[in-house]
Amino acid sequence: MGSISAVDKKTGRKFYLDDPDDLQPGDKVVFLLSLHGGGSVGAWQRAYFPAFQYKERYRLVIATPSAATKEPVRHWLGEADDAHLRNIVNYVFDRYGKDNIASFWIIGHSQGGMTANRLLGDDFFKHRVDGWLSLSGGRIGPIELPASFFVPVRGPLPPMPSQGGDTPRPGRASPPDCDISFIFATGEHEMVALPSTSPWADKYGAGPRVRLADVVDDEPGQIYDTIREGKSTPAWGLSPRPGTAQVYLYPKARDGRLIADVVRLDKGHTEGLEPRITEELIKMMVAAPGGKARRSS
Repeated sequence: MGSISAVDKKTGRKFYLDDPDDLQPGDKVVFLLSLHGGGSVGAWQRAYFPAFQYKERYRLVIATPSAATKEPVRHWLGEADDAHLRNIVNYVFDRYGKDNIASFWIIGHSQGGMTANRLLGDDFFKHRVDGWLSLSGGRIGPIELPASFFVPVRGPLPPMPSQGGDTPRPGRASPPDCDISFIFATGEHEMVALPSTSPWADKYGAGPRVRLADVVDDEPGQIYDTIREGKSTPAWGLSPRPGTAQVYLYPKARDGRLIADVVRLDKGHTEGLEPRITEELIKMMVAAPGGKARRSS
């Protein structure tokens, strides 16, 4: 128990696994599968969204893997990674008992968010996942990205999805054909504006959005994009620093679904999340309805 390097025995691939140090057999947990963005790895994602720091308080099990494909930069690819990600889910369900999985959330930053969106079209995931936290990984009801978001980088970007139709791509998520809660969190500088409505909220008959109390952090996040240090843009992200996040909730959604938008003011795409907004997102996920794991076959 605690924090270990677990092994997917079917592929031999390792992944980070964090759980409560004092976990007892039969304890209920919330399972988070956390996917890094393009050009990143699991260790970076674990620090970018440091849910492991709250695993005791909120009874979390967090799996953080790395994509297999390294060229032109590391990125998620269906044929290379989907089986591994399914194996991780089965590993967690077997290790803790699916009846003890109170809820299962898939979390993805950037290309990891687009990958989460794609996985929600797969029967394996759509029948198990209770919620999706998109960390700058596409919004259902898209945002427009500013031109400054696409800054030059050292080496090529990972392959991006087609820009046609309703396929997942930067800023835009495809509405999943399943019932889930959905949180979109983004930096203020990596979008032109946050829409005031949500088609996902409309699907569940939620009321007009309400703004909750701001979350104020006096400590910075843990990580940032060091490759672009000194030459980055506010849209892509600068050095970690304290900040304030605005939280918008679409209330009274059918079946208690959680639908929310979170905007981190004066932040871009790559600054790691600060501690209080990290905890606030976790609190929302833990409070949202679950139960798909227990019903899965």
